[in-house]
Amino acid sequence: MAKLQLVQEPAADALLEANPFALLVGMLLDQQIPMEVAFAGPKKLADRLGGFDAATIADYDPEKFAELFAQTPAVHRFPGSMAKRVQALAQVIVDEYDGDAAALWSDGADGRDVLRRLKALPGFGEQKAKIFLALLGKQYGVSPEGWRAAAGDYGKPDVHMSVADVTDAGSLQQVRAYKKEAKAAAKSAKAAKS
Repeated sequence: MAKLQLVQEPAADALLEANPFALLVGMLLDQQIPMEVAFAGPKKLADRLGGFDAATIADYDPEKFAELFAQTPAVHRFPGSMAKRVQALAQVIVDEYDGDAAALWSDGADGRDVLRRLKALPGFGEQKAKIFLALLGKQYGVSPEGWRAAAGDYGKPDVHMSVADVTDAGSLQQVRAYKKEAKAAAKSAKAAKS
């Protein structure tokens, strides 16, 4: 498996690579902020908490956890609401997967089942779940049977549509360009309907 380069910062990427829960939290945070900032969030939290595991985060005092999120540099531009989501995610991982995020995909389930489990997580809708499944398959060495089909377009090889396709600075720019084009096309389609 090649080294993850989602953040383009070795220590943050190493945490994502070594800690499935950190990777899951990075994906959760990936909204309304640049993707590399989102995936750097777990490292910021790990530094502030002295480690990074679901049980610690689930049990942390919610107000104090929100304060950790808001410390400069903030983990997310919406620290209060995202701190709550991360704690809710941590609680599900503790309650349903014994604190082991990798249990979501490591029990022999096929791609459709893994996608269903991901969609059931707090903060994971259809698109986010498909992107994360593609990230697992393309870069994390997790490829349950049928994962590409379950991930939809995000599972296709040789595309640059999402964080699942970021392997270096160049591919990060290609993904940014794709997102910019998709946003412009959606805006144009909406204007045409008006």
